Amino acid sequence: MSTWIREHGVYLALLILVVYNVTATTNFVTVDTLQLLFSQLPPVIIVSLGMAMVIGTGGVDLSVGTTMAIASAVLAKAVIAPSQGGFGAPIAAAIVVAVLAGLLVGVFNGVVVAVARVQPIVATLGVLVAGRGIALVITGGALVELFVPFFAQVRLGKFLGIPYVMIVAALLAVIVSFLVRRTAFGYRLLAIGGNRRASVLAGLPVKRTLITVYALSGMLAAVAGVIATARLRASDPSYIGLLYELSAITAVVVGGTALNGGRVRVLGTVTGAILIQLLETTLVSHNAPDSVARMVEAVIIIAAVYIQRPTRGSR
Repeated sequence: MSTWIREHGVYLALLILVVYNVTATTNFVTVDTLQLLFSQLPPVIIVSLGMAMVIGTGGVDLSVGTTMAIASAVLAKAVIAPSQGGFGAPIAAAIVVAVLAGLLVGVFNGVVVAVARVQPIVATLGVLVAGRGIALVITGGALVELFVPFFAQVRLGKFLGIPYVMIVAALLAVIVSFLVRRTAFGYRLLAIGGNRRASVLAGLPVKRTLITVYALSGMLAAVAGVIATARLRASDPSYIGLLYELSAITAVVVGGTALNGGRVRVLGTVTGAILIQLLETTLVSHNAPDSVARMVEAVIIIAAVYIQRPTRGSR
C-alpha cells in the first residue's frame, strides 16, 4: 500500500480535490474559474520542471523565485524606452536577454555547486538572498509598468481554446521528459543523483552535467518570469517569483521525485504543480488567508517526504 501511495498518491489527491471543488466550491465549474486556473498554472509548472531535474541530481535550487524576478527586471530594462532609463529593444530581443539572464544565474549556481563543491542549499540560498536585491537595483527599486501589445497575446491568446501559455508549459514538460528519459544527459543526471561518487569513478562528466542542470533550471525559471511579467503587465521584483521555490519543491516532492535524487518523475511533477495551484485556489475560494496556504504546503512537503522515506528492505 505504501508503495502504491508513493507512486500514485498525487493523482488520487488531485482527483479528491477536484471532486471536492465540484461539489463544495461555488462557481468552480465555470469558464472564468478554469481560465483563471490555467493562467496561474504555467509559471508553477515550468519552474517545477527545472526543480525536478535539480532534485534528481540530489540537489535543490532555492533561487528559482529570485531568478524569475531577475528575468522580469532584465526584460523591463531592455524593453522600456531610453527616455525612461531602458534600451528600447524589440520585445523578442528583450525576452531572449531575459532568458539568458536566467541562464547566467543557473550557470553561476552550477559552478558553485559542481566546481567549488558548495552544498546546493547553501549556494542557491546565497542567490535567493542577493538576487531579489539585484532585480530591485535593475528596476530602480520600483514597479515598472509595461505597455507591450505582445503581452496581451501571452495573457489572452488561445489555440483551440487552450491558452498559449499552457501549450508552452506542456511542450516544455515533453522536452524535459525526453531529456531525462531518452538522452545520455538524462542518464548521467539520474546516475549522479543515485550515487555521485560512483559516477565520478565511472568517468561521467559530473561537473559539466551539474552545471547544465542548474543552467536549465535557471532558464526555465526565467521563462516563468517572462510569463508572470506578461500576466501582471509589469515588472515588480518584490512580488514576481515570491515563494515559488516552495511551490516548486512541493510539486516535485509530491509528484514522486525523492529529495535524495536518482529519479525524476515529470508527469508526477506536473500533476503536483496542478495540485498545489488548485489547493491554493480552493483555499482562496473559501476565504482562507494566504498564510494558511503556505502552512498547508509545508505540511504536504513533510507528509510527502515521510511517505517516500526508504523502508527497511529498500536498500
